[in-house]
Amino acid sequence: MALDPAGRAVHAEADRLRAFGPATLVELPAGIHAWTVNSFDLLKRLLTDERVSKDPRRHWPAWQRGEFHETWIRSWVGVTNMFSSYGSEHRRLRKLVAPAFTARRTEAMRPRVERITAELLDTMAALPADRPVDLRSAYAHPLPMGVICELFGIPEDQRPAMARLVERVMDTSASAEEAARTAREVQSAFGALVELKREQPGEDLTSVLVSARDDEPDPETKGPDKNGPGTKNPGGKGAKLSEAELLDTLLLVVGAGHETTVNLIGNAVHALLTHPGQLAAVLAGEQSWDDVIEETLRWAPSIASLPLRYAVEDIALPDGTTIRQGEAILATYAAAGRDPERHGATADAFDVRRGDKEHLSFGHGVHFCLGAPLARMEARTALPALFERFPRLSLAAPEEESTQVESFIAHGHRTLPVLLHGPRRHPDEAPPR
Repeated sequence: MALDPAGRAVHAEADRLRAFGPATLVELPAGIHAWTVNSFDLLKRLLTDERVSKDPRRHWPAWQRGEFHETWIRSWVGVTNMFSSYGSEHRRLRKLVAPAFTARRTEAMRPRVERITAELLDTMAALPADRPVDLRSAYAHPLPMGVICELFGIPEDQRPAMARLVERVMDTSASAEEAARTAREVQSAFGALVELKREQPGEDLTSVLVSARDDEPDPETKGPDKNGPGTKNPGGKGAKLSEAELLDTLLLVVGAGHETTVNLIGNAVHALLTHPGQLAAVLAGEQSWDDVIEETLRWAPSIASLPLRYAVEDIALPDGTTIRQGEAILATYAAAGRDPERHGATADAFDVRRGDKEHLSFGHGVHFCLGAPLARMEARTALPALFERFPRLSLAAPEEESTQVESFIAHGHRTLPVLLHGPRRHPDEAPPR
């Protein structure tokens, strides 16, 4: 079975695949074959299995043979950062980035998040009351994009281009020519940012990463280590970023740092507006905004599927299926979130009252998303503020006219037209809190 490159029916597709068992071999765009994981429990186990790697250079024979280098997958696996690394290399790269997302630094971002939120709401409030507003472009997108750009010191004039590049990376239907052009422009854009921070360093995290690249001892000259004197020690203290790792790390943190939150906010608003009884319960304080966020992440995760992982050796599954060494694996978060074996007969229903909202939408194990606390904090700020400012917020178009972004990776609304001053709610409904 071939997956739809545009991701037009991610959940229906997952239901069909689930009928074939906990894991199914499918075809991704460009003819890439990979295993989809249709079971919550199996995906959770594989995400922490040491026999599963994220390094195509070491563990994906097709990539080693030069296949797929000029396709859409290039921006996902043809990079050298913690997203596409394994073992000691992953630990080294994650250790260099982790200080950017500590609990203390995340909490320190809260005033900025609140300021950007208030500015966007003020701008929206000044719009004509009777005209639909695209909530994605007016609110859900600029909020996390503004936060991550401030965090990494991206100048105002470079932000629109950065946002467009991230959207193109998410496009899993791109042609070989489009994928190659995107890769070149990504390198050029982040290369320009790095050079700017070399010339004009600041307190931002790009400057911190540039310093880690330029000022730390070169791991090629460190020694001795267990591999012998003078050999590379990728996990050693002070092991620095290469130039390629620096650029690819910036792509990862800027892209992941806003795309997941864009979709989280948009998906949560859409879910609440199409489930008015649950919205009323939240506004009345009967359910928390954290309930909304976690149920949204389970029911409509910001990332539906994430490429790719690879079997380091043969992996026998409980049903007798074997994932062979070198075969690719797709982490299918959307399928896991609605697995009826985990969440019962109502797994496909949005329900903020659900007791068990466990999900894998930020990953699991050593590759768990570093930016998860920041994404949750942004959503926890944005959602109540939006409904407090616009208590009559409503959809401006029928639900069936809603369109998703064209990607089987990103899972969100391409546009989300709303009326800020929509029909008055039922008088028995509680006012916003």
